[in-house]
Amino acid sequence: METGLVFGKNRHVDEPPVPSIPWTDVWEFAIGNEERPATGQRKNPVLGLRAFRVPHGGGMQRVFAPCAFFPPETPTTSSSAPGLRLYEDAEGRTLLCSLDEPEEIKGERRRYVRDGKGQTIGTIRRISPLKHALKPTWRIDQPGHSEIVSSEEWAKGGPKEMVQRGAGKFLLGAIQAVADMGAEGGDQPSKSRVLEWRADGELVMTSEGHRRFLIRASWLDRRLAFAYALLRDS
Repeated sequence: METGLVFGKNRHVDEPPVPSIPWTDVWEFAIGNEERPATGQRKNPVLGLRAFRVPHGGGMQRVFAPCAFFPPETPTTSSSAPGLRLYEDAEGRTLLCSLDEPEEIKGERRRYVRDGKGQTIGTIRRISPLKHALKPTWRIDQPGHSEIVSSEEWAKGGPKEMVQRGAGKFLLGAIQAVADMGAEGGDQPSKSRVLEWRADGELVMTSEGHRRFLIRASWLDRRLAFAYALLRDS
């Protein structure tokens, strides 16, 4: 348990670690180590393991609950398989998802995403820059749905440009809710470009940089969003 937090002048209150939440319930997340933000009565933020975290509550009840964990420094599993992977628990006992080593196919780098049992659940593709694109673009393939395409090739101006292109204030407000995670401490990154992810015109996900994400389509397999974030964070 976290101890030694001071409320007022001399009163100490113990706060338990923030429990994890099911990854299937996630609608927004960010990568970071902050469990509880600094407030008027909490001088410093409470930090925990670096994990995929979801904002909950407000004021003194505001927490950032973990929903997926990086491999522990001392794995408790017998598996020594290489590659990028996430776990449902901090001890690394239950595998959530993993990414295969990349394959180079016709100018794109492709990685298959697998569930905890090793079954393929989708693909993440990095496309080489085209004449109209300044940077590589990304695609996420989920069986049964159109490919999910990032807006990186045109959203170079960040939130301001997205408003001009019709994203609207609602999107910016939603992104800001995720961006507030870690604003007072922790290891959250600074603000950066906002991207839209669409499948056949449907807005599926928005992201700021490669560590803050807002899910917009209920059908999106969260593990594919986690896998993309894990890949970009590696």
